[in-house]
Amino acid sequence: MDARKSSPGAPTADREIVLTRVFGAPRQKVWEAMVDPQHVAQWWGPRGFTTTIEKMDVRPGGAWKHVMHGPDGTDYPNRSVFKEVVKPERIVYAHGGGRQGGPGAHFTATWTFEALGAKTRVTIRMIFDSPSERDTVVKEYGAIEGGQQTLERLGEFLYQSE
Repeated sequence: MDARKSSPGAPTADREIVLTRVFGAPRQKVWEAMVDPQHVAQWWGPRGFTTTIEKMDVRPGGAWKHVMHGPDGTDYPNRSVFKEVVKPERIVYAHGGGRQGGPGAHFTATWTFEALGAKTRVTIRMIFDSPSERDTVVKEYGAIEGGQQTLERLGEFLYQSE
């Protein structure tokens, strides 16, 4: 798993988070786990979280509204708008959310799904408006660790659904 900034010299390196994981499942199966709200609700979020999906319209301009429920009872309402959907290769969405009463988390996320034979490499790139916004989300929400746990949960979901 890679939780690094992008390559040196990239214009967004100081304001992005990149996470990568290879899953032992074909790309179509991983894609479906990401775009089917019934599947997403089973694995989305860090360990101990549950997710209620209010709306998930996976198409350019479509909205994704969900609430992540923390293990301590805190709710994290989220609203995203899909900017690009290229089945089964890439999803781009503008994300807005945060903890009720806490700082907001706003970024553009790009999920890529790379076929590696019977496996799939998923890369998530979150680009924030500024380095300070990135740093706030890392500090306040544990975005890197939470993202890694979310990918772990996706892997467990894919394994269980075989």
